[in-house]
Amino acid sequence: MNKISIITVVFNGKSFIERTIKSVLSQTYSNVEYIIIDGDSTDGTVDVVELYRSGIAKLISEKDKGIYDAMNKGLLQATGDYVLFLNAGDELVAVDTLAKVIASFENADVYYGNTKIVNERGEQLGDRRLTPPKELTWKSLKYGMCVSHQSFIAKRILCEPYNLDYKISADIDWVINVLHRSNKIVNTNLSISNYLKGGSSDKHRIYGLIERFKIMVVHYGFFQTVGNHFYIILRFVFHKLTRKSMT
Repeated sequence: MNKISIITVVFNGKSFIERTIKSVLSQTYSNVEYIIIDGDSTDGTVDVVELYRSGIAKLISEKDKGIYDAMNKGLLQATGDYVLFLNAGDELVAVDTLAKVIASFENADVYYGNTKIVNERGEQLGDRRLTPPKELTWKSLKYGMCVSHQSFIAKRILCEPYNLDYKISADIDWVINVLHRSNKIVNTNLSISNYLKGGSSDKHRIYGLIERFKIMVVHYGFFQTVGNHFYIILRFVFHKLTRKSMT
């Protein structure tokens, strides 16, 4: 069985870390290496983690330079064939999610699927607004983060460190780079993860959008990125108007 390294980064996430841990440890897929990178929390997060220490392969609790620095620490610790980032408050949708993902295709470079949005009580609010395409390539992200980080499982040998020049949107840069190096990218047609609404990108939306624009210019060129953003804006406005008309 291929080993899957699941990496959870957390800072002062006492209220949410337990649901993530339980989600990982309850998986029917047995070859999981669970790594938790804590940013030296002061709210008792590590005390909660210690309750499940026997099921956690590696725990690091120390100050870091931000979320992507913590993710890079997790990558350095990972020894699995595949890597999945599942941060505090996020969950795998069902106990057999990983088993179904791996059974969907043998030895893919990347497995991806849909994402559900949940609130702080863990209640599902519906599907993520940007749904993954039927066929995913590095060009698919020119209109935005069409696949959620939490529903993207990649071969570890394809995963380079996150670019720490980006503080909010380095995940889109990282995913594009992984897809660049991938040959077999498999749509599992599954909902893989529950994403806790209100993460870092939500709290710093304007800065994140500016940073994302810079990343897209690097990968797709300036003029194409400007043109693509006209479409992104129209899509967003249409989504807002459609939602309003339905309520």
